[in-house]
Amino acid sequence: TWSPSELPMICSFRGAVPQGLVLELGETVQILEKCEGKCFSLLQGIFPANYIHLKKAIVSNRGQYETVVPLEDSVVTEVTATLQEWAVLWKQLYVVRHKVDLFYKLRHVMNELIDLRRQLLSGHLTQDQVREVKRHLTVRLDWGNEHLGLDLVPRKDFEVVDSDQISVSDLYKMVRNLWEIPLRPPHLHYRRPYGCAVLSIMDVLQSITEIKEEKDFVLKVYTCNNENEWCQIHENIIRKSSTKYTAPSSNYGLIISLQLLRGDMEQVRRENPMIFNRGVSVTRKLGFPDVIMPGDIRNDLYLTLEKGDFERGGKSVQKNIEVTMYVLYADGEILKDCISLGSGEPSRSAYHSFVLYHNNSPRWGEIIKLPIPIDRFRGSHLRFEFRHCSTKDKGEKKLFGFAFTPLMRDDGTTLSDDIHELYVYKCDENSTFNNHALYLGLPCCKEDYNGCPNIPSSLIFQRSTKESFSVSTQLSSTKLTQNVDLLALLKWKAYPDRVMDILGRLRHVSGEEIVKFLQDILDTLFVVLDDNTEKYGLLVFQSLVFIINLLRDSKYFHFRPVMDTYIQKHFAGALAYKELIRCLKWYMDRSAELVRQDHIQEAMRALEYLFKFIVQSRILYSRATCGMEEEQFRSSIQELFQSIRFVLSLDSRSSETLIFTQAALLNSFPAIFDELLQMFTVQEVAEFVRGTLGSMPSTVHIGQSMDVVKLQSIARTVDSRLFSFSESRRILLPVVLHHIHLHLRQQKELLICSGILSSIFSIIKTSSLEGDVVEEVEMMVESLLDVLLQTLLTIMSKSQSQEAVRGQRCPQCTGEYVSCLLSLLRQMSDTHFQHLLDNFQSKDELKEFLLKIFCVFRNLMKMSVFPRDWMVWNSYFSLAVLFINQPSLQLENATPAKRKKILDKYGDMRVMMAYELFSMWQNLGEHKIHFIPGMIGPFLGVTLVPQPEVRNIMIPIFHDMMDWEQRKNGNFKQVEAELIDKLDSLVSEGKGDENYRELFSLL
Repeated sequence: TWSPSELPMICSFRGAVPQGLVLELGETVQILEKCEGKCFSLLQGIFPANYIHLKKAIVSNRGQYETVVPLEDSVVTEVTATLQEWAVLWKQLYVVRHKVDLFYKLRHVMNELIDLRRQLLSGHLTQDQVREVKRHLTVRLDWGNEHLGLDLVPRKDFEVVDSDQISVSDLYKMVRNLWEIPLRPPHLHYRRPYGCAVLSIMDVLQSITEIKEEKDFVLKVYTCNNENEWCQIHENIIRKSSTKYTAPSSNYGLIISLQLLRGDMEQVRRENPMIFNRGVSVTRKLGFPDVIMPGDIRNDLYLTLEKGDFERGGKSVQKNIEVTMYVLYADGEILKDCISLGSGEPSRSAYHSFVLYHNNSPRWGEIIKLPIPIDRFRGSHLRFEFRHCSTKDKGEKKLFGFAFTPLMRDDGTTLSDDIHELYVYKCDENSTFNNHALYLGLPCCKEDYNGCPNIPSSLIFQRSTKESFSVSTQLSSTKLTQNVDLLALLKWKAYPDRVMDILGRLRHVSGEEIVKFLQDILDTLFVVLDDNTEKYGLLVFQSLVFIINLLRDSKYFHFRPVMDTYIQKHFAGALAYKELIRCLKWYMDRSAELVRQDHIQEAMRALEYLFKFIVQSRILYSRATCGMEEEQFRSSIQELFQSIRFVLSLDSRSSETLIFTQAALLNSFPAIFDELLQMFTVQEVAEFVRGTLGSMPSTVHIGQSMDVVKLQSIARTVDSRLFSFSESRRILLPVVLHHIHLHLRQQKELLICSGILSSIFSIIKTSSLEGDVVEEVEMMVESLLDVLLQTLLTIMSKSQSQEAVRGQRCPQCTGEYVSCLLSLLRQMSDTHFQHLLDNFQSKDELKEFLLKIFCVFRNLMKMSVFPRDWMVWNSYFSLAVLFINQPSLQLENATPAKRKKILDKYGDMRVMMAYELFSMWQNLGEHKIHFIPGMIGPFLGVTLVPQPEVRNIMIPIFHDMMDWEQRKNGNFKQVEAELIDKLDSLVSEGKGDENYRELFSLL
């Protein structure tokens, strides 16, 4: 039916369906009919209904020449039309008119128009804001029309007044008023507890099943039976302690609407602009996130009003106590707007607690955020004023005491994350706080009193020893710290005589504090280094090593990206590389003489990030000086690698400490390759690495544990990006093969060696498709062929006595070495085989080699290297057949709409699985014969699927079965008979059709 509405497109539709209407984002259509999720428009075409957004409109002059005017602000309509007009002309500026400068200017203006239009549509602007936005819109519209040579549009200013609309701030107030009940007289308001509603986030997550789904939740508001337990009402509701609260009537509660958005804040803002234009407030985590990235500045102090214990003061009943809190600066000025009572609420200059009726020991439990500017933190203090709120007479609030606490101690650290029991001082309404110095000299708590015992007894304010007041604080700051040692480091210039001690004490700072202030600490260390390299260089190096190794701890490992970001974007130590190289070399050169090598081992473990700092520092220096001192830098790196080779060449048989040092170096070594590639050519880095690996002693000289570490380092070298370059691989391959050869000769660490060889053969195979690998294959033939044969003979002979028991099964790594041997033989060309034969010095050597290789293959024929049990493969094929035939994937039985939705989102998964099945069949190679004729029936069942592509995939498999039986038996009668039998069965069961006869004829 005809609907007087205008519908703008919210997503482009290509119309690749019969009678599909091609529509672009932002175009407007009018609907004639709607049926099963499709709409039919005046433009004579169909499109999905969910591709459009409904807009109310007025239709005039109904019929062939009718007009539709949207019920929206005329400025919004004009902006929409203008942007559509500009879009075509904007592209022509670049493609046709070649006005690149105007092209980019207009793009910027168009983006501004889109953003301003979005603000206007949000409906959450005041009248003044609406007028201002419209003014900006018209200015930009006129500018664009003028520069594009279009006519200017005459306009009038509009004022939008909607008395029925309630602003966001009013809504907040209406909710808050549930907790504000006035006592006498009416003009004074006290916050009184009224009710509490609780919603389980788990229930929300289980209820909201789709991202961006918006859903309403009804919350019952419960009232507390005893005001003394008000601070625990939410916990009682959660625990279902129903005797402590009263359930409301069924028609009483709150309704809130929740929507789940996924992604980091920047992504969520970008993808949901309409939501964030409604004045949404962002609530940050109480505490720090798991990772604090450089540049994420925060300074929030969270204060919880805990409890108080006060005297009756001669009254027959207990008091109605209200606490008022202010933040005051050093000069006594009350800081404005530094108290936040809730996310989205405007900040205030004063906080008023709620009032419990006749209660001298109130428990509040309210959390307040204090977003105090960092430059105002030092010297500021909090003052808490206690008043009795009378319910008689004029309902006055009478001051009877106060408490206070500085935000910072004298040493510059902030309040600790703890409960603070503050002293309560007596005063009356006539007391003046104008001179805050009168009380700031007094102790605020017991710890403060212990620090200043000589307090005069005659003071204007006297402490009430029987009264107390407690608050707790939690600091979430990336600029302020509660650790004395860390603060001393960050403020090191204030203690010029203590810098050495301050750097030494960094190890005593907790890991949580270090990762929280990571950028500031690193900045400070490099500033200290620049200040006096000779004096502080080694201590700064040690501090840097300590921090790097801290991030190796699993607890802080996720901060490594923070360090990477710092090095790439925030690190500014252009001179640091010289000292870092010097200190690293100094440590390595002392390896032979020191008994305790803890510091050296820590430096070796930190090698990766030390090189990151070194390389980035050199890049900064080179950029600033246009490449000065390049030769000196290269020489220093060459000398550093000489020291690395020196450490690895030391005989560690008599020193367990030295073994640990060498192991730490070898573990870290492959991680520096990518850093070196930023500064040196592939060949240069390969030479560095070859020299280092070549300096390692042979297997016979070191223990087994060191063998493993050495081979693991070689394995990571082979798997590194450096080894993927043919020019570096030719340099590295000889030394890698040398160490592998040594281990195979001695039959040690065979499993690790086989893994390294498998990686090498895989890389060579891949590289052979792109370039020449003749030289590399020649190296492998010379180094490996003979030793591979000897290795296989040895492990086979060792296992012969156990073969009968094991069912003719070879040891664990036999298969790996057979694969390596076959890979090498496949890589060899005729030239390689000729060179191999030419290298034999005599016929006896040739005869020995041939006997060895014949013996290996004879043993392989006698023993089963690979498992005979094909049950796993059978299970795989059966599972694939079941997957393809499952009812939920038979798209032919689904409605057209559902079929299209599934195909658009997932594709035809039957076809994908058929390709996987075909690929697995091909991988069987000569072992296909084990599945003939057993898999004929299941595979034929796949062709039941009325999907031409699936059938086309399966036909070559049947042809392959015939081919393999022909090779084995000289005919394919068994496959033929099985096919005929299965086809007849399918037809007789009504599952097949005449297409199967056609299938058979094709085969």
